[in-house]
Amino acid sequence: MDFRKTFDLIPEAFDQYRPRYCSELFDELKTVCALAPGKKVLEIGPGTGQATEPVLRTGCDYTAIELGENFTALMQQKFGHYTNFRIFNGDFETFSFPANEYDLVYSAATIQWIPEEIAFSKTYRMLKPGGYLAMFMTRSDEVSADPALRAEIDKVYDAHFKVKQAYSCRLTYENVLNYGFRDLRYTEWKQVRRLTAEEYLCYIGTHCAHITLEEPYRSRFFDGIRQAVLAAGGVIEIRDTIPLYLVQKPL
Repeated sequence: MDFRKTFDLIPEAFDQYRPRYCSELFDELKTVCALAPGKKVLEIGPGTGQATEPVLRTGCDYTAIELGENFTALMQQKFGHYTNFRIFNGDFETFSFPANEYDLVYSAATIQWIPEEIAFSKTYRMLKPGGYLAMFMTRSDEVSADPALRAEIDKVYDAHFKVKQAYSCRLTYENVLNYGFRDLRYTEWKQVRRLTAEEYLCYIGTHCAHITLEEPYRSRFFDGIRQAVLAAGGVIEIRDTIPLYLVQKPL
């Protein structure tokens, strides 16, 4: 199976347990990109729509390209009642998009799955002169609030997290300036999540490598994580940073 489609195996759990983005991020996008009816926007790999509805509500002409068949169906179910919504089930890397078409192309924790030279050169061609590329994600700190708990969790990973393919996607977002874009703006926001042991298991169960974890390791791993969190008081605090990289195609 295409490793990029691993998430598509668990659409309902992904929709329920993945973290959402703060309202301030969308306020920034709306203001800087002047999102409004008549503006054309493309979202790359929306998943189940963690970053979709605030953009749809601006009235813009919203299009998404989603690799997963199950994700595409769930997106259609959730947002198909919006008259300004449409979604294609396809691969961004090979899909044929018109040039100079969009006012905003954005990615919420997706673009790092695409080779840099394709991601940045293709979005550049797709954008109108003066259009924007926005890239954001959640970077989670599970250490600072309770280093001792994290050390116990790491022991469980060392003992039982045996997967055939680990997540290894990396992207240097600043390299976007090598592809014709200009005026890189970086903004970040902070938020805190406090999850019970069961909530934490559900959350990490939506990570791509964790989805592929097989028995006998799977039960041992999740049981070990559960016991570690319960022994530390039953709650884990996750400190999130939400970074936004925003660049513009020259006029």
